[in-house]
Amino acid sequence: MVRAVEQEQESKKLTSTILDFKGSNDNKDEGDNVLNSNVSIEEMMDQMKEKFAKLLLGEDMSGGGTGVSSALALSNAITNLAASVFGEQSRLEPMSTERKARWRKEMAWLLSVTDHIVELVPSHQKNKDGSDMEIMVTKQRNDLLMNIPALRTLDRMLIDGLDTFKDQTEFYYLSKDASDSEKGNNKREDDKWWLPTVKVPPDGLSEAARKNLQVQKECVTQVLKAAMAINAQLLSEMEIPESYIESLPKNGRASLGDSIYKSITDEFFDPDQFLSSMDLSSEHKILDLKNRIEASIVIWKRKMHQKDSKSWGSGVSMEKRELFEERVEIILHLIKHRFPGLPQSSLDISKIEYNKDVGQAVLESYSRILESLAHTVMSRIEDVIRADLLTQDPPESNPTKDDSRPNSVHAGDDSESTNAQTLSDLLTWTTDQNDNEDQTEPQLETPKENNDQKHLTKLNMLITKKISYLESLGGLRSPTSRH
Repeated sequence: MVRAVEQEQESKKLTSTILDFKGSNDNKDEGDNVLNSNVSIEEMMDQMKEKFAKLLLGEDMSGGGTGVSSALALSNAITNLAASVFGEQSRLEPMSTERKARWRKEMAWLLSVTDHIVELVPSHQKNKDGSDMEIMVTKQRNDLLMNIPALRTLDRMLIDGLDTFKDQTEFYYLSKDASDSEKGNNKREDDKWWLPTVKVPPDGLSEAARKNLQVQKECVTQVLKAAMAINAQLLSEMEIPESYIESLPKNGRASLGDSIYKSITDEFFDPDQFLSSMDLSSEHKILDLKNRIEASIVIWKRKMHQKDSKSWGSGVSMEKRELFEERVEIILHLIKHRFPGLPQSSLDISKIEYNKDVGQAVLESYSRILESLAHTVMSRIEDVIRADLLTQDPPESNPTKDDSRPNSVHAGDDSESTNAQTLSDLLTWTTDQNDNEDQTEPQLETPKENNDQKHLTKLNMLITKKISYLESLGGLRSPTSRH
């Protein structure tokens, strides 16, 4: 009898979990109605069982015990879900209600794991006799408590931003088979030739449409910066696997190569001039440079911690070692912020692959896919802006967008530094915060209600401060491409 009651309670709890889209109850729309009307509870339970069975098996469907860790399985599940829902996002248009409902439903399932990652904190309990007794209670782990709501807000801002283009009629897309005469001056000449070509009226877009595009571009830029900051902080906190360390060359010079090493150790060093002298014509070459620099940073930091000066030679002082390390860190910072759409580096992939912390895995993968989506939406907005500019000026006078290079995030916004602050330190849902702090970025209008405008204002305050990805790169103590 007792067992039957327990089973009934578990069934009710599971049903409640399925129907409760955690964090999205405050912005239900037609997508939720489609989900509730078309999918039965039994079908949703079957989907949920299948999803969690794969996670428990570590993606090893044979059950032979050769699966990946729970952390990596969850990370891959979130990455694969985003890839199947968002895809290439080749057009600047809203998500369908079915895709939106599926995204919210399945992300709620995957994020529900974090509700059970807790830590013990002291609390007080009042006894019947009136005395107080200190006890330990469980609370969701602090990093999850702060960052999950923040990432959900970024998620909603991106999807709501796409919804603003629902009824627009001023630009449209040509089919892939359209002739060159139809494409006109807006024909793609980059490596993303498969994306559809944008067409605008001969006289260009209206002022209202241009203003909306600019507002959305600025909003997506803030979301991109915030997602990058969270992701970089999480990666910096992950331990460097021994397998990565064992694969490194013996010294930084061997990692960088003679020409790069000579430029970095030269008496006069200009990071911008250094990057301009490098061949960054393709994503592969940029990623190779990033891999070399990250490897050299890890090597040098480890040697400095171990006080091993043999590979540096007796003529290199500690001050110069620190100077050279600082220079490569500056270069790495510039690369990350000029090319945010790069695939993951070897170090990032290794960290994610060997990470065992489930909470960190969820936060890293969630922030990574939001960064990827924001970057894609930014590219689609710039495609439309470029098409509009081509109707006003000759093509040669226009700043054309090169899709072979990822969008650049202005490095000037990152001149200040903080390395422990999460997005939710400033992105708060209370109204008694001081909103009049000095901000480097102007406050932006968003098409949503005042709540989202407050959230975006808080975003601006955070992303003007650089979260150091390099701080713990060389501490003594990762899947497929990022995009």
